[in-house]
Amino acid sequence: MQIKEPVKILGVPVHPLTMDESVAVLETKLVHKEQAFVVTANAEIIMMCQKDKEYNTIVSEQADLVLPDGAGAVWAGRYLGYNIPERVAGFDLYNRLLQLSATKGYKAYFFGGAPGVAEAAKNKAEELYPGVKIVGCRNGFFKDSEEDTIIQDINTAAPDMLFVALGAPKQEKWLIKNREKLQAKILMGIGGSFDVLAGKMERAPKWMQDSSLEWAFRLYKQPSRFMRMLALPKFVLKVLFSHK
Repeated sequence: MQIKEPVKILGVPVHPLTMDESVAVLETKLVHKEQAFVVTANAEIIMMCQKDKEYNTIVSEQADLVLPDGAGAVWAGRYLGYNIPERVAGFDLYNRLLQLSATKGYKAYFFGGAPGVAEAAKNKAEELYPGVKIVGCRNGFFKDSEEDTIIQDINTAAPDMLFVALGAPKQEKWLIKNREKLQAKILMGIGGSFDVLAGKMERAPKWMQDSSLEWAFRLYKQPSRFMRMLALPKFVLKVLFSHK
């Protein structure tokens, strides 16, 4: 499937795809054994790109697929006059790709999270998606000197899809730094998705997701995120002023 041309939100290219289209694009990459580096860009990530030149280069120039993760990204795209069909949440895309593993036999590797979390996510995935092939897990605590060993372990397991949960921007920077060494075809940073899948972190109820209130639920559950959440009103103002 052909990838649609990206639109620009505060200078960051975002591909206006539906969830089904995103999965189809990535499955095509798997079929043709082509590597794809995926970023699910919410308002916070787009704001990080405004301040971090290295991260901006990674997302804007080196990612193969940048998807609108979050109500803020969808709103901004539509406000700027683009046709953004829907939100493509990183957690939901991660689960759709696990479903694909279960039905088509693609292999996945989980890298990141606190000790034991990737394994707990693997167990839950195997319960939810019978037949899913998760060929390895590794927590996200490591020294620079261990990096080559981690990459070797990943490549030895021979996954088709590598899910990295180190948090933004670290996960994307790690993936780009090591992209040429990694043999997996789908490379995707997924933030706290292992924690959510494993039941360590609660996700907002569906009605809050549909009402664009997931941010409020996350702040309620994790008050320590308050300073990070300030990126959201700043994002809205920046979009509003950019369109004047």
